[in-house]
Amino acid sequence: MSPGSLDAHDAAVARERWASLSRAEAAARVVALVPELRRHNHLYHVLGTPQVDDRAFDLMLAELIALEGRFPDLQVEDSPSTRVGGAPLDSLVAFPHRVPMLSLGNAFDAKDLRNFETKRHEESGRITGGIRQFLARAGTEIEGSIAYMVEPKLDGLAIELVYEEGRLTGAGTRGDGQVGEEVTHTMRTVGSVPLRLRAPFPPYLSVRGEVLFALAGFHEMNQRREAEGEAPFKNPRNAAAGTVRQLDPGPASRRPLIFFAHSAGEGIGLEVASAHSMLLDELRRMGFRVAENTARCEGIEAAIAHVARIGELRAALPYEIDGAVVKVDDFGLQEVLGFVTRSPRWATAYKYPAPRARTRLLGVDFGVGRTGVVTPVAKVSPTEVGGVTVSSITLHNERHLAYPHGEYKEGGQKVSRGIPGAPLRVGDLLEIYRAGDVIPRVGAALDEPGRGGRTPVAYSAHCPVCDTALIREATPAADKKKGDEHADPHPNDTIRCPNQLGCRAQLEAGLRHFASRLAMDIEGLGEKLVTQLVDAGLVTRFSDLYDLDVGAVAGLERMAEKSAENLLLALEQSKAQPLARAIHALGIPLVGEATARDLAQHFGGLDAMMGADVEGLCQVGGIGMEVAQRLVAFFGDPRAIEELARLRALGVQFRCEEPTEVAGADLVGKNFVLTGTLPTLTRSEAKARVLAQGGKVVGSVSAKTDYLVAGEAAGSKLTRAQDLGIEIIDEATLLAMLGDR
Repeated sequence: MSPGSLDAHDAAVARERWASLSRAEAAARVVALVPELRRHNHLYHVLGTPQVDDRAFDLMLAELIALEGRFPDLQVEDSPSTRVGGAPLDSLVAFPHRVPMLSLGNAFDAKDLRNFETKRHEESGRITGGIRQFLARAGTEIEGSIAYMVEPKLDGLAIELVYEEGRLTGAGTRGDGQVGEEVTHTMRTVGSVPLRLRAPFPPYLSVRGEVLFALAGFHEMNQRREAEGEAPFKNPRNAAAGTVRQLDPGPASRRPLIFFAHSAGEGIGLEVASAHSMLLDELRRMGFRVAENTARCEGIEAAIAHVARIGELRAALPYEIDGAVVKVDDFGLQEVLGFVTRSPRWATAYKYPAPRARTRLLGVDFGVGRTGVVTPVAKVSPTEVGGVTVSSITLHNERHLAYPHGEYKEGGQKVSRGIPGAPLRVGDLLEIYRAGDVIPRVGAALDEPGRGGRTPVAYSAHCPVCDTALIREATPAADKKKGDEHADPHPNDTIRCPNQLGCRAQLEAGLRHFASRLAMDIEGLGEKLVTQLVDAGLVTRFSDLYDLDVGAVAGLERMAEKSAENLLLALEQSKAQPLARAIHALGIPLVGEATARDLAQHFGGLDAMMGADVEGLCQVGGIGMEVAQRLVAFFGDPRAIEELARLRALGVQFRCEEPTEVAGADLVGKNFVLTGTLPTLTRSEAKARVLAQGGKVVGSVSAKTDYLVAGEAAGSKLTRAQDLGIEIIDEATLLAMLGDR
């Protein structure tokens, strides 16, 4: 419940009555209102059984706020009025977890769940792994069945709540499991979070759970945003995470967030709860909401059956889940089983196949990216998939056009979808899903009468933007799939517009990249202004930016003289960016920030870099033949030579920066992989800092990886690193290595 349903007349009459109360009368009224509001809030947000309508609740809450406003000393710390928000914070601060918040291993079918309990040798049938073998080795062999708790795996933001003497005193995100972000100011506005626990309660209690959106409320919120001209949120999970991590608690107080408790870090001992099922009962008693469809199951087969049952209910649930969690119920057994690196041995997460839906292919658009790559985008009839409406799906390359057919596991069995070898046709009936419950994908084109008469979708011979003849770049051998490695042309080939300096799509995308924070860092030069400058003919290449004048820029729509002056000042300041940033800003294909830094440190100046041949470029660490050839082609293009000369003439310095001395641990030559959401650094910031001290940041985990930096919601990269024995560190460890002690 939230304030907002009182009409103006009701409010005016009520305010007159509240204003006439004496302090003693107000104090008596506050003492009556606070527990009554807490009771109704619990009935509405936790039990789902409201006893009063919104208007009656709003009237009581408005009365409490008014009385506390007249007599501030009457407001208790956990007053229901604190749920409506407060002053924004200046920044989020670190929230250390006294007991680490761990991640779970994954299971994808019934066999994985059976192996979780008892892994058997395929031929002899003897036990070779699983929790039964570990317990036996630890001297706790179990003869009968093991009891499990099976719960929906909620697709939200992991949160820890801290209560002292029954009052909410802290809330933090999971972060890297050791340290998260303090979000008490937003979490206290969530209706299902108790501000005061029901007695009896321990002196100190930490409760773990997930905060997420109710789907109905999420859709209503998006409809309001669109009606008000705001962009809708793309998916509930990201929207929940973004809301909770805002500095201003106001938005959280107005959005339909729910908190579900699923475990405790500290505070509930074995004398109160000797099993997880008992812990959940205790959490409910103290006032927390616990996910529906949670069940205690005797034996792994019963657990598997309940996992399947939750999967059947998934589409009808009022919030998003992406799997089920299976936990050993008995806390004594959990203690014996212990942990493996960052995961408990006594629990695993079963991941459901991505939900699928059917829709019609309305057409295929071809977009041109910053480096000229032409990418097909399917336009489909708007269709809800897993709580999100999908209308566009990136198809990536010819393979996605020519082979809309796939195989995947469902219930432990391989399922084949679509028509092998049949290309996409406009009007096709498609089966679509969201990879990782996030990215829309075409799973298959389904056969139906009349399909063969439709025209297959194919790339044009010319760029859809500038009409330049497209070129085909051969797929590296490593990226070719078995069975079609000899195909010519290959379906994974890159199709590109080569007109890098003359294609408008590449120009606009290139300008946005040129101005970005990790390139020339031109404050104020955003997407809309880039389009305006190009539309007005003021900018046709990068160097034109440095030839702009205040009058021309001020004459653009929604611009003024002050804004124009600020832009020109930012442009002037960007001229001094070091060589590595300036090279990265040029958008040379395959030359990212790390490669640009390597080039700058190796050659020391732009002229030496431009004069290098393929052999000389290959001497630079990390640069292979393909990148070297791209660089030679770029620096040999007369238009590029002219553009670089003009940039210099207009004052861009291409300043060589001395290599940064490493502070703290020596990172030179060390390979890092970043995964998940870090507590205080963005991935770009973390990457830049590692690169600045001589380390390398790569995109995938391999035997050559030295460190995996794991944040919240770390996925398959974490599992891969654990399998390979890669050292896994958190943000705090990384910062210490970087010299932030």
